[in-house]
Amino acid sequence: MAAAVAARGCGGVWRRVWQYGAGGPRPSSRGQWAAASSARGAVVPVGKSGLAPWVPVVGLEIHAQISSNSKLFSGSQVQFAAPPNSLVSFFDASLPGTLPVLNRRCVEAAVMTGLALNCSINKKSLFDRKHYFYADLPAGYQITQQRVPIAVNGSLSYSLCIDNKMSQMVTKTVRIKQIQLEQDSGKSLHDDTRSQTLVDLNRAGVGLMEVVMEPDMCCGEEAAAAVRELQLILQTLGSSQAVMAEGQLRVDANVSVHHPGEPYGVRTEVKNINSLRFLAKAVDYEIQRQIKELENGGTILNETRAFDSKLGCTVPMRDKEGKQDYRFMPEPNLPPLILYDAKSLPANMNHQQVVNIDWIHKRLPDLPSVTRAKLVERYGILPEHSFALLNEDGLTEFFENVVKQTQMKPKKVIGWILNVLLSYLKQHSLTVKESPVSSVLMADLLNLLEKKEISSTAAKQVFAELWKGEGKTPLEIVKEKKLELIQDQKELEQICQAVIDGQENEVMAIKAGNLKVLNKLIGLVQRETQGRSNPVLVKQLLEKKLSE
Repeated sequence: MAAAVAARGCGGVWRRVWQYGAGGPRPSSRGQWAAASSARGAVVPVGKSGLAPWVPVVGLEIHAQISSNSKLFSGSQVQFAAPPNSLVSFFDASLPGTLPVLNRRCVEAAVMTGLALNCSINKKSLFDRKHYFYADLPAGYQITQQRVPIAVNGSLSYSLCIDNKMSQMVTKTVRIKQIQLEQDSGKSLHDDTRSQTLVDLNRAGVGLMEVVMEPDMCCGEEAAAAVRELQLILQTLGSSQAVMAEGQLRVDANVSVHHPGEPYGVRTEVKNINSLRFLAKAVDYEIQRQIKELENGGTILNETRAFDSKLGCTVPMRDKEGKQDYRFMPEPNLPPLILYDAKSLPANMNHQQVVNIDWIHKRLPDLPSVTRAKLVERYGILPEHSFALLNEDGLTEFFENVVKQTQMKPKKVIGWILNVLLSYLKQHSLTVKESPVSSVLMADLLNLLEKKEISSTAAKQVFAELWKGEGKTPLEIVKEKKLELIQDQKELEQICQAVIDGQENEVMAIKAGNLKVLNKLIGLVQRETQGRSNPVLVKQLLEKKLSE
């Protein structure tokens, strides 16, 4: 039974049981849990062991690469896919005598991110050395913020669909434990053919923000939704490009399961997940794996695992039973990081040499949640449409540009943007910026449709021609393909009559009260006119003739 609960995933029992996630009161016993669940209408099936269902617990550690021209403690350039070991300073290579110099841009990006995530910014934070040996870590330690990070105690609200229905969305909140600045390591390139490992230090020393989320989530869907919202926030702020395919946003998922009212179970960590789809799959697989293992009398190891995207499962990497001693110590070459606000900033201080928290706060852009609310209010679109617009980079700007240049109402425009344009983009794996149909051409096309010069069927034909990118305008395509609406009503009446005469059974069904069959006749007229007839006018003419 418990395994069946796992298979139902977030849309089933788990979602309803895990209403105590972020900050809510947790029942202290199974009896209290059952009573509370009953009061909330939750289904609490009993497993084969006689216990209540398993409760999954998911926490995340997210490493976001800071969008900066240079690294965290050196002047080396940051560039994706540069030739191996071409962007390595003496400090990055950990040559003796080199010292770190803190990058102001990285500090400002971390403060900005902390403010956007409702964190408290520590005016004094400290740097530490985290010691461990790996080939792509030349110094043998990483500079991080283990004792006093730059930001703490925040929260992130995110939304997700109920049972995959965009019209039914629920908003949840995950607590942010802390945000810390730290160095990235180099990259090990494993050559299985030659049985060797090569090291590229271009990434060594690149600035990272590690965002630690509390275990307030219960499935892969929630984890992916939370990371997607964080990704949008980082991109809006400009603090990180957060392109997962380029390793700019990497996720470690901590997963455990337990029975309601009992302590959290032993957790496993799934490392370095680099896509939202893989994150959701990895978390859900790991939850089901742990439940199955426990139901069969096994135990869960405190281990690090990796997600194999080809097999769709997690595989062991190394165990954590013998806890590694990182030998944290204060970084002796960096003083405490001191930040100021308007009240604490000394009058004689050079503003160019300090980071002012209030100054950054005043310049925060609208966050995605605010932008969505404004889109709904300004254009009268549905909330789920605002999510779709923001989820595609550049789609909101495209939509607004079309609305400015067309006479069509925004509610109609959004349908064409999401159902036609976005569909074409996904089919051809293109971004909005790569679309061969510009917002100007889209607006011209919708204007022809709004003026009733073409039908919606013809408009889709015109869009298909525009997609070819041959430089033609919508009007030129309409004239070339002879797609204008038939304006001669007598001609339309004759076509309607011919369709009626050829569909005796349908006509009898309509006269018998089955009005749905009328849509078939409208479709036949549309086919006869090759989409050049106005469906509304055709319906009126058919109804008139059928009533005679």
